[in-house]
Amino acid sequence: MNYCLCRSSKLIHKLSLQTNIRNLSGVNGNISNYCLNSVKNHDYENFLALLLLNNSLRRKAFSIRAFNVEVARVNSQVSEAKIGEMRLKFWEDAVDKIFSSKDVPIPEHPIAIELKNTTKECSLSKMYFHRLVKARRRFGNVSFLTVKELEDYAEQTNSSVYYLLLEAAGVKNIHADHAVSHLGKAQGISNIIRSLPYQRRNAIIPIPQETLLKHGVSQERIYRDQEKDKGVENCVFEIATIAHQHLAKARSLRDKIPQDCLQILLPAVAIDRYLERLRRANFHPSAKSVQKRDALLPLVLKWNRMRSKF
Repeated sequence: MNYCLCRSSKLIHKLSLQTNIRNLSGVNGNISNYCLNSVKNHDYENFLALLLLNNSLRRKAFSIRAFNVEVARVNSQVSEAKIGEMRLKFWEDAVDKIFSSKDVPIPEHPIAIELKNTTKECSLSKMYFHRLVKARRRFGNVSFLTVKELEDYAEQTNSSVYYLLLEAAGVKNIHADHAVSHLGKAQGISNIIRSLPYQRRNAIIPIPQETLLKHGVSQERIYRDQEKDKGVENCVFEIATIAHQHLAKARSLRDKIPQDCLQILLPAVAIDRYLERLRRANFHPSAKSVQKRDALLPLVLKWNRMRSKF
């Protein structure tokens, strides 16, 4: 039965990729494909969700997600803070030029060019792009003293993207804003948990200090993530619970959200499935069952899209 489901998932995923990539490559194909491939290679689960958006929104959404990928990867691509700051300053200036009312030349970068095209088609807030850049200025080792700091970081780095997607879709609804705020926090916190197995030994583990102190756990123990370490389980459980609460809050607003913007919240499916895998592994992020790619995700996303659920 599982073999048949996997085969069906792969077939649907393949057909979806072929159809939607073909739709994206009609105008300025090389530029839009650059954005698409950037998201596909570095933000795969969101890539799958974007493929299921309406044609009118999909290309705009890829330009927004590609920008986020670009600034999010800066810290992992450089070894010196000064170089990272220079790259972030480049994108900060690029945003100013893209939104300038004057005829200012923008950088010859595919993402900047595509974003400029997007701003011509819909009204986006420059503020959210600047928030995405500013949040990534926490170079290298991201440390949080409190859970509130972690939530704020997740809101800045993830909810900002969803606010822009709502704007690209022309949605102005307070309940939709509220839902994507919680969804962004859930996704951001889940991403922090996902990053734990890939932290370098000399890195500062991005679990809030108040959580580590509460359970008497050192950063070294989080790094080792031994199977029967209850302290590690408790720390990750506490953070994962917060992510799940934000996800549940976003979903509780479903009936108050305009039907045409439910598609934007589809990544909730991937977050939910990740947190469930984490739960089954007793909250050990380094477990193989947690780290492996979700083969059924394309099928489940498609099913939820058809039912207008997230």
